[in-house]
Amino acid sequence: MTIGAPEFLSGSPYPARRSVPAMTDIAIKTTALIKRYGEHRALNELNLQVPSGEIFGLLGHNGAGKTTTVSILTTLLEPSSGTAVIGGHDIRSDPDAVRRAIGYLPENVQFYDNLTLAENLTFFARLSGIRNPRARIREVLTFLDFTGREAQRLGTFSKGMRQRAGIAQAILHAPSVLFLDEPTSGLDPQGVAKLRETIISLNTELGMTVFMNTHLLAEVTKTCSSIGILSSGTLIYQDSVQATLQSFPDQESLEDIYLHIEAGRIS
Repeated sequence: MTIGAPEFLSGSPYPARRSVPAMTDIAIKTTALIKRYGEHRALNELNLQVPSGEIFGLLGHNGAGKTTTVSILTTLLEPSSGTAVIGGHDIRSDPDAVRRAIGYLPENVQFYDNLTLAENLTFFARLSGIRNPRARIREVLTFLDFTGREAQRLGTFSKGMRQRAGIAQAILHAPSVLFLDEPTSGLDPQGVAKLRETIISLNTELGMTVFMNTHLLAEVTKTCSSIGILSSGTLIYQDSVQATLQSFPDQESLEDIYLHIEAGRIS
C-alpha cells in the first residue's frame, strides 16, 4: 500500500515544501561538521553524504557521537562549526525548511500518556497544519498496520506500540527524510522484526530516505543499504552494506567487520 501527501491548511509552515524543486541525488550532506563541549570534541569534522533513497545506518560505540549527529541534523542542536544540508536545505541558514522535510523518532518517544492515540496524533497533525487530521491519521495507521488502537491511551502502550505510534507521528506530514535514533532499543525480537518491516516499507513504498543509529549490528544487514562508522566523533568508514561484506571476506559477520575496523582505528 502507498499513501499520498496530506493537504495542509492555509498559513501552515508545511505547504512551502511543495514548491521546493525535486530533491537532488544527495538527501543528507555534512561539511566539516564539528560539535565542541568545552575542550572536548563530540564530533570532529564530519563529512558525510547519504544518497536519496538509502537506508543508512550510523554505527559506533557508546559516546561515539551518533546521537549528537542526529540531534544536529534534526536541528535540535547547533553545531560549533561546519554545516549540513538536508533535502536541499541548510540546517544553519534555513532550519525551518529542514524541519518541514524531515521526520524524527527519538530513542524514547514522548507522548501525552493521558490522551488516546487518536488525540495525540490529532494534536501533532494540527501542529503541522494538516487540513484533515482524521483522514490522514487513518491513512497513516492503515499503512503501518496499526489500526484499532485509536481510542487507547498512550500510557497503556508497550514500548513496541509506542515506537509504532512514534513513527506514525513522524510521517504524518509526509517527510522525505526520516531520522531514527536507536529505534530498536528496548524492543523484543518480535518488535524488532516488525520495526524492520516498517522501515523497509517506508523506504521502498513511500520513497523515504532513512537515517538510523543502532547498536544491533545483525539488524543492519537485514535493514540498511549503507553504513557509516563513528569512532570518538570521527567518521572512520562509509560504504554500502554489500560492498562492506565483500571487502572483508575473512570476517564472518558485520559485527566482526565492525570490530576489525574499530581495532584498526585504535591501533
